[in-house]
Amino acid sequence: MSSDKVIHLNEDTFDKGIADGFTLVDFWAEWCAPCLALGPTIDEIADKYAGKVRVAKVNIDHNPGIPTRYGIRGIPTLIMFKDGQQADMFVGNSPGKVKEMVERAV
Repeated sequence: MSSDKVIHLNEDTFDKGIADGFTLVDFWAEWCAPCLALGPTIDEIADKYAGKVRVAKVNIDHNPGIPTRYGIRGIPTLIMFKDGQQADMFVGNSPGKVKEMVERAV
């Protein structure tokens, strides 16, 4: 069950979606098993940190320009943005590491 607090960004909405405050962006694809396994953690973070951290997903197959901008070569990749600027990054399926990255931000 996915959280209704997770937003989906695309090529047109990405820059505005990360512009203000903290935004955790999950770069993923439907065919990526580790990405799908990390999904419940992303939903949990969205619910737990609502109002403090915006949580977004970007499907790399539908929006190839965004991962190219950030040099993403593997997924899942999670980037924490603060006011539109990259503040932290983690590659892989490690719920604990992703939660630590969010804790450092808030």
